[in-house]
Amino acid sequence: MRILYHFWISPACRKVRLALNEKGLKYELVVEKDWERRDGFLALNPASEVPVLEDENGAVLADSQAIVEYLEETYEDVPLLPKDPSLKAEARRLIAWFDRKFQTEVTDNLVEEKLMKRLMRAGTPNTAAIRAGHHNIHYHLDYISYLTERRSWLAGDEFSLADIAAAAQLSAVDYLGDVPWEQHPTAKIWYSRIKSRPTFRPLLADNLPGMPAPKHYADLDF
Repeated sequence: MRILYHFWISPACRKVRLALNEKGLKYELVVEKDWERRDGFLALNPASEVPVLEDENGAVLADSQAIVEYLEETYEDVPLLPKDPSLKAEARRLIAWFDRKFQTEVTDNLVEEKLMKRLMRAGTPNTAAIRAGHHNIHYHLDYISYLTERRSWLAGDEFSLADIAAAAQLSAVDYLGDVPWEQHPTAKIWYSRIKSRPTFRPLLADNLPGMPAPKHYADLDF
């Protein structure tokens, strides 16, 4: 059986889960608290970072982008990147935008401070970082709105890994109830289209005991 070592709130892990789901690939989820640096996990990935995928053929892959690129090249029946080179480059640019820029400016300031520090017992949240995350998210939602007013999906006319990368980040922040959807209706429409995909529903079922998601989180109509 294909195995994905993951941590449920990690956008990088959510990105890989969505790619696997879209491609219709079966897999087993194994929760990995990578900060504990478990010896068996370090043997799979010396960086001790999730996600890590063990494929059915024995391949062991780390880093979310490396994993989804591997899936794209190995399981081609459901393509998640455009064939046109310029559109493919645009999709990859946007994947990097959300994997790096959104992660640094929003997710690290909100999910890491408000949730992960509590789980890791790593001290109190940095209120200045949280304020920065709440401020920065508006810029990113405006950019999603700008793109989707001009395209069917973020990178063009087809749903792609760019949409997956963006939705993975936003879904983690949305678990905290920290996405100001009502102030960004165009971005909300785009997200609701992704949220309604059957492949997204396993993420909406995620629930941490003692830290429940807001009511709208799993509501397909918000």
